Amino acid sequence: MNGKEFIRATDAICKEKGIDKDIIFEAMKTALEKAYAKHTGFSNIRIDIDTKNGQIRGYAYQTVVEKYGDSEENEEDEEDVVEILLEDAKKIVPDIKVGETIEEEVDLTDFGRVATATAKQILVQKVREAERQSIMSEFEDKEGELLVGNLEREDTSNYYVDLGRMDGVLPKKELIKGEKLTMGTPVKVYVTKIDNTGKSPLILLSRSHYGFVKRLLENEIPELNDGTVILYSVARDSGSRSKIAVYSEDEKVDAIGSCIGEKGNRINRITNELDGEKIDVVLYDKDPITFIKNALSPAKDVKVYILDEKEKKALAVAEGDNLSLAIGKKGQNVRLAARLTHYRIDVKTPEQVKEEKIDLTNAIS
Repeated sequence: MNGKEFIRATDAICKEKGIDKDIIFEAMKTALEKAYAKHTGFSNIRIDIDTKNGQIRGYAYQTVVEKYGDSEENEEDEEDVVEILLEDAKKIVPDIKVGETIEEEVDLTDFGRVATATAKQILVQKVREAERQSIMSEFEDKEGELLVGNLEREDTSNYYVDLGRMDGVLPKKELIKGEKLTMGTPVKVYVTKIDNTGKSPLILLSRSHYGFVKRLLENEIPELNDGTVILYSVARDSGSRSKIAVYSEDEKVDAIGSCIGEKGNRINRITNELDGEKIDVVLYDKDPITFIKNALSPAKDVKVYILDEKEKKALAVAEGDNLSLAIGKKGQNVRLAARLTHYRIDVKTPEQVKEEKIDLTNAIS
């Protein structure tokens, strides 16, 4: 490959892979210097590559010293230091000083075949490294974000989503329960982790993570993005039901209404993306008792007691239909309410409170 062909190939690779051309040239110079040292036994070589025409030049350099062995450079590896006495150096460059270097161009003709082989090797290696770094710089801030890609392929355990410059891994256990995906179609995914410690970068994706609901809400509801409405917390049973707690610091703003939208259009669009998963929107309150009552909806007339503020333990007392509503099917409602409020919530009837002799004297109600 001649110089111009090399430049054209480098330009094409850098454009395709999205990497800086200077990275390739620097890697080439370093590799050729090492190859020259290995080929000739002399390490005092500096390689220059003309980035316009691809011409390669080599320069042997020597460090100027008063006497041999005086150089302080590369003290741990003195055989790498090639020295020239000051008196000899002055014959070439009269005003040169101790510690400076003197260079002389060397003929790289016999080195051409080695240089070409080395160039090919290092190009492949460096392109991989540079592409990896470029990809990571593009995706490193995407953890916890929502992305859209095309469902490209699958194996026994995972789907692979084309995100542009690389594929993300969507484990099948991270799908919304019961959903079916169609190969080749666009799919929204939540980035749970970006791992750069293996042989290649790994982007882990999910559609069952509670963060997926959070990002969908932010995309659909402008008030969440501009801060008019604030999302306090999200609790989710993927494929079945989610609860979200919202509020606004502006008393004139209906936080719940903003999320639901006119005739439920906003929340319905999110529910459709979640394959029919229901979403309960409740109002956050700084008072934990009020917040827990709201979180236990659709149950009403529930009495709430804070048994231990430090340990975040609460008791909800309900009866009749409100008892079953507070608990929910298989305990789902109270479980989600607990995640939403960050309180451990027990639901009991007034009779159970008496039978179990639960002391509410010091409870906050």
